[in-house]
Amino acid sequence: MSGLPSPPFIVVEGIHNFRDLGGHPVSTSPSKAVRRQLIFRCAEPSQITPNGIQTLRSLGVTTFFDLRSGPELEKMKARAPVIDIEGIDRVFVPVFADEDYSPEQIALRYKDYTASGTEGFTRAYQHILRSAPPSYRRILLHLAEKPDQPCVIHCTAGKDRTGVLAALILETAGVDDRTIAQEYALSELGLAAWRPVMVEHLLQEPVLEGSRQGALNMISAKAENMLAVLEMIREVYGGAEAYLKEKCGLGEEDIERIRQNIVYTPP
Repeated sequence: MSGLPSPPFIVVEGIHNFRDLGGHPVSTSPSKAVRRQLIFRCAEPSQITPNGIQTLRSLGVTTFFDLRSGPELEKMKARAPVIDIEGIDRVFVPVFADEDYSPEQIALRYKDYTASGTEGFTRAYQHILRSAPPSYRRILLHLAEKPDQPCVIHCTAGKDRTGVLAALILETAGVDDRTIAQEYALSELGLAAWRPVMVEHLLQEPVLEGSRQGALNMISAKAENMLAVLEMIREVYGGAEAYLKEKCGLGEEDIERIRQNIVYTPP
């Protein structure tokens, strides 16, 4: 993990794919950028070390938002148990309800993620967007109401559920599509060291039928996939701001506070 470009990556010992969502320019206001050291994203934190915890404290992190679901946590508990870090709140905000973990639903999602091209990821991410409003709303209101409390957003790999929310936040801030897609694609670097382990775990899933290429597709983070998803968000929901209003129930004042809190003018 230490060979990753910094910024945006930050070495938090024991956590893969940890990076700062800030620093990106705002295309609508060239003198402004997304604030650093306010919103972080990463993979699941079960293997964090004491040094990693110290790094989190030095970053001022107050809250971990965990997007994983109950059945997912139960399945992972032997190798990736939920941990509590003293002084940092863990907020459980599952994107998917428990019933979304039926064998039929899992098979459908895996089929989308393992397909080549952009269509599969677009379908999978639309499923996330349909399920996520209660989860995303809590995190977005944190950004609106607690600008002095840096937070971490994560799922398992910190790529899909986390990546969709990161894209919504960045688009709301005024970051252009290409930059959002490039930020999403950084997970290719952030997960590189963990990729072999992830592939082996995925190959144990019967629905993959032993397809190593399918597993590799599933954990990929290609910029073109996010570009297609951003286009889908505009076509289906009218854009990020409309999604936040109509699906997450945020008001105009909430969204304006988020912008004020996460966008700044660098010195």
